[in-house]
Amino acid sequence: MSILASAPWIGVLLPAALALALALLGRFAKGAVPWVAMLGPLAVIGVGLTSVQAVTGTGAAAEPWTSALASSGSVTWFGMGGSALAMPWAVDSLAAIMLLVVGVVALMVMVFSMGYLAEDPGWVRYYALLSLFTASMTLLVIGGSLLTLFVGWELVGACSFLLIGFWYSKPSAAAAATKALLTTRVGDVGLMVGLAVLWSSTGSLAYADVMDALPGIAPTAVTAAAVLLAIGAIGKSAQFPLHIWLPDAMEGPTPVSALIHAATMVAAGVFLVARVWPLFEAAPVARMLLLVVGTVSALGAAAIAVAQRDIKKVLAYSTISQLGFMFAALGAGAWQVAFFHLVTHAAFKALLFLSAGSVIHGSGTQDLAEMGGLRRHMPVTFVVWIIGVGALVGVPPLAGFFSKDAVLDAVWLSAPVAAVALFASTMLTGVYAVYATRLAFFGAVRGPRKPHESALSMLVPLGVLAVGAVGLGFTGAALTRLLGEHPEALSIPVSVVAVSLAAVGAALGWLLAGRVAPSRVGSVAPTETLFSRFVRGGFGFDELVRAALIRPTVAGCRALWAIVDRFVIDGAVEGSAHLTSRAGFRLSRAHSGDAQSYIAVILIAVTLMLVGSVWLGR
Repeated sequence: MSILASAPWIGVLLPAALALALALLGRFAKGAVPWVAMLGPLAVIGVGLTSVQAVTGTGAAAEPWTSALASSGSVTWFGMGGSALAMPWAVDSLAAIMLLVVGVVALMVMVFSMGYLAEDPGWVRYYALLSLFTASMTLLVIGGSLLTLFVGWELVGACSFLLIGFWYSKPSAAAAATKALLTTRVGDVGLMVGLAVLWSSTGSLAYADVMDALPGIAPTAVTAAAVLLAIGAIGKSAQFPLHIWLPDAMEGPTPVSALIHAATMVAAGVFLVARVWPLFEAAPVARMLLLVVGTVSALGAAAIAVAQRDIKKVLAYSTISQLGFMFAALGAGAWQVAFFHLVTHAAFKALLFLSAGSVIHGSGTQDLAEMGGLRRHMPVTFVVWIIGVGALVGVPPLAGFFSKDAVLDAVWLSAPVAAVALFASTMLTGVYAVYATRLAFFGAVRGPRKPHESALSMLVPLGVLAVGAVGLGFTGAALTRLLGEHPEALSIPVSVVAVSLAAVGAALGWLLAGRVAPSRVGSVAPTETLFSRFVRGGFGFDELVRAALIRPTVAGCRALWAIVDRFVIDGAVEGSAHLTSRAGFRLSRAHSGDAQSYIAVILIAVTLMLVGSVWLGR
């Protein structure tokens, strides 16, 4: 275990090597594939645990960027002449905790997938991609520079594309993967330009060098770099207006949604901001951007979630909303609180996504209108789902109660208007969470087949995550101290208001579900209206993007293709070929094969040349 603490890059190399080995050899021993793949997240968990112990043993305060490192070092990426490009790594308390989140969730997803995808022909490819994602996310976390983070950042984006489009023969899955890739690339361009600004200002991208150089950087450059990095975080964490890719990403396998789109990859934006917090602390404009974007995302996504009928899309919009809480906390200056909510959210949202996978596997549908009565047929799934919903809504003493209320308290002290919006989001969270619960688990069975409980391999991960959803809230004080901050008690008035609003929302959700619950399979809710369809479609934002950006871009590309490519470029190339062909045809008629004609032409040409030479030489 001491090797893991001093060499955390093992958490990158081992799952990466396993991904390659599974891709090449996995088809020869398919039954062993998941067990081999699990070695990767187990190594990541080991690195996280030993690093937490090492940081705790130093007794030093930990702040981004910190001196309380468990380990650090550098690996030469490539060299040219006398210079070399290095990829440093460093693990402090922030990275160590994030490694535990990545490792535990990845391990639970791999175990759950043994039952969920047991009959899928892409079994080997799936586990190879999960291993590669684990390696990429670990690289992102342990990187000691923004360059190393950026490499991991892009690799997790590539893995997300491949896993969303895992069922690539399905057109909707292929389209969703493409949409996710293109949308997140918008944010990634901002991140890359931000790195260029920091490089030009400091001459380095190492965290320690950048933070040390901050006092000497021009304020405009600091603000520009922070805003650009914030854009990258907004894209990766699916915040407004770059949120549109996440609901469509539900086309991928449900365990993928639990790993990438609930607990780890989408949380990378929050991790990035926390990692370079001194930069954002010196840039009030960037913090205001985070606050506004987070508040809008939290409230808007919660409202959209209320109108969803697909159980996975309810959770997708819930994820956008909860990430909005984290961004609002970052904007309010409470990065430790935001990170605490990231940790608890990873547990209860991964639990909810995997519970939804169990529901889909057992009922044969993900449409809430085709469910009902599942608590009698899937009692274990029902219990863990209730735990996840309780943590999401903020029922004390579950994990979400402690972290979400801490966010509300921090935002209330810094930006009361934003806090009011977050309180409204809390009420809407109670609405959609209980609404989905009643439609899925209560009432009569409306599904296309008789539901059944999931296999043990799927239930064990649910139990482990349920323990986290129950108990992680009590680790808040220890986590805060690890992050270099003195823990503060929850504000009783804030908690009372939050719990009361959540209870009101839960009551409204129960009543709403009772009104719209269909009486037969496939029937449409009687309250279906044009407005509800408008809300379900995300307030028309997708259509706005298509009308304002996609269609004009496609039309412009087609015009360029028709005018520049076909008319100008192809016209020039094909025209010159045609001209040469016609000229050759005309000249070919002069070749009669008559030697006397050739000699006569030669004599005439020579005579003209001689006459011209004599004339010019006078």
